Formats: sequence, C-alpha cells, structure tokens
Amino acid sequence: MRVLGTVGLPGSGKGEAAVVAEDRGIPVITMGDVIRQACRDRGLDPAEHHGQMARTLREENGPAAIAERSIPMINKALSDADTVLVDGLRSMVEVDAFESEYGDGFLLVSIEAPFDVRAERLGDRGRDESDGDLEKLRTRDERELELGMGDVIDYADLTIKNTNTLEAFHDQINAIFDGDADVFEQQTETQ
Repeated sequence: MRVLGTVGLPGSGKGEAAVVAEDRGIPVITMGDVIRQACRDRGLDPAEHHGQMARTLREENGPAAIAERSIPMINKALSDADTVLVDGLRSMVEVDAFESEYGDGFLLVSIEAPFDVRAERLGDRGRDESDGDLEKLRTRDERELELGMGDVIDYADLTIKNTNTLEAFHDQINAIFDGDADVFEQQTETQ
C-alpha cells in the first residue's frame, strides 16, 4: 500500500501528475473535489464559494477537516489498488493526518516550477482564476504559502523540478510510481 500526496503552487504540475496516475490506472483523490462536493451539498456554486467552503469546513470540523474527509475515499480506493495519488495537500495538519493514517506508506512529493513557467502554463490552460494576470497569481501564491503550503513543500520527501518537457515530467512521475525515487532530490535528511 502506497499513498502519494502531491503539493505545489498553481501551475506546478500537480494536475499532470494526476493524469499520469490515471493513465496507469492509479486512483486519484483530489482534495479540491472534497470542497467542491461540500459546496454542492449545501447548494453553493463551487466556482464562487470554493475558498469560503474550505474555510467553513475547517472552522466547523478543525484544520484537518478536508484531509479527514479524504481518508475514507482513499481507503475505498486502496481496497482495489495498491497505490493512490492524493492531489493538492496544503497544510501540515493534512500531512499529519495522512502520516497518522498511512505511516510509512505515505510519501509526500513536492512539484515545483518557477513563477514565470507556472504563469505561462496557467495562461495556456485558460481555466484558472489568475490566467494571464500575474498580480492575481502572485497574490494567490502568497495566500497559499501563508496558509501553510510553504511548510508542506519544505517537508516533502521528494522534490520534482518541473522545468523540462512534459514528457520528461511524465517520466519523473512514472519513476516515482515505479519505486525509482532515488533519481530525485531526497529531502528527508533535512527534516
């Protein structure tokens, strides 16, 4: 059993890592989907209320609320698969929840890319709130980092520098799924 969690700023490549997982038949649990479902359950538009709902869930159920709502989904996926990818960790309380549940079976992967590369990717993607607006992206980055994502990035077991071709990035993700993580920068000795 392996649970791989990904962390990264917008446009870093978390979604592409999920695509690689899905292509391999590895289930993907997206923490943002938990928030979107909570919006729908309360009759709210996820596009308009995503951030508000994330705060509400944490206020109502504690800072690990989104991770805790993800765990039953992960466990269900693990009943049919050896590996599950959890997309989009944002805080250390989420990491703690997954480490508590999965122990050594949990691996945290930070996906990183420079600001200008991420901005270009988001502009090409055409579905992000900060598309084409560098100031909005900077503000979003700052918000994510202030909420604890920077600590999660620093804590990651492995770091992928996603600055090369899409094919090269897919090769890196596949290497992790294949258990060949030695090719990446190991950060555990600094933790």
